[in-house]
Amino acid sequence: MTTPSPELAVGQLLVATPLTGEPFAGSVVLVLHHDEEGAHGLVLNQPLEASVDAVLPEWQPFVTEPGVLFRGGPVGRDTAMGLVSVPGHDPGDPPLGTQLLFGGIGLVDLDAPAPLVVPELGAFRIFVGYSGWSAGQLDSEIRQGAWHVVPREPRDPFREETDDLWRDVLLRQRSAASFLVTFTEHPERN
Repeated sequence: MTTPSPELAVGQLLVATPLTGEPFAGSVVLVLHHDEEGAHGLVLNQPLEASVDAVLPEWQPFVTEPGVLFRGGPVGRDTAMGLVSVPGHDPGDPPLGTQLLFGGIGLVDLDAPAPLVVPELGAFRIFVGYSGWSAGQLDSEIRQGAWHVVPREPRDPFREETDDLWRDVLLRQRSAASFLVTFTEHPERN
């Protein structure tokens, strides 16, 4: 087994560099799990045109704007995951139907009755699929320069406008990573 990258931790963001191709080009991924067996997370800035109502109508009234499904990644596209913020809760005593992961962020059981779970939640978003890496794969991609590992700010996972998330996350870095925003999306046109 491979030892996981020491600079990567659950709750951090992976920001795609120009070396990262599809389906992750321009992506910001929230890391939900990372150990010697692999990693998984959710792409935060790929909203879909489908409303939550089309798949999980019971949850539509409770999702954070823009009120659509998000593409969490290329793995398990037939699954949905509910990402929630649960402000002020003790990690040892999560609200009904939730699993707290880090810093007031967790996953909600989408099979639970929404009216029982919702009163305890802050922001809430539903993702279709997720991003997954096998043992050592993500650590290798980070070493090769495909991803920048950066801290998450509390509003990143649930901000209403996600088009500029990649740019905004990079601009607040006090490192060479911030210069990536000057790269053109289509260098072949220069």
